[in-house]
Amino acid sequence: MVVHREGFTVSTDPSCFDVDAVHAYLTRSYWSPGIPIEVVERAIQNSLCFGLFEGAEQIGFARVITDRATYGYLADVYVLEEYRGRGLSKWLMECICAHPDLQGLRRFALATRDAHGLYKQFGFAELDDPSKHMEIFRPGIYEI
Repeated sequence: MVVHREGFTVSTDPSCFDVDAVHAYLTRSYWSPGIPIEVVERAIQNSLCFGLFEGAEQIGFARVITDRATYGYLADVYVLEEYRGRGLSKWLMECICAHPDLQGLRRFALATRDAHGLYKQFGFAELDDPSKHMEIFRPGIYEI
């Protein structure tokens, strides 16, 4: 999938992704500080990923961990700080939600610290019953 708008591109073509750029952002993010580049490479290889570009420069990213039938988990969503406030995160989400492989999922989940307003525009809501959800959480797993 490749979509263009006003000089920007969203693509799911893995050959377009700048893994070094994605790693540079993720390693300083609040959700994956210090993540090794090898882990980022493996995550990209095993997910449905969306790159956001201005020309050839990668300025944003998102990935969906999914079986493409019943479940998806949205992760690692970002737009570089200098590109925020232009509607690019909303456009990226529009592209993700319109992707043919993500239609008809029974559950589509994510976790966010501060972007609830963005995701609510696309139908995401707080967990109806958080007591039904469990996780293994290892904060600091990548920190040395």
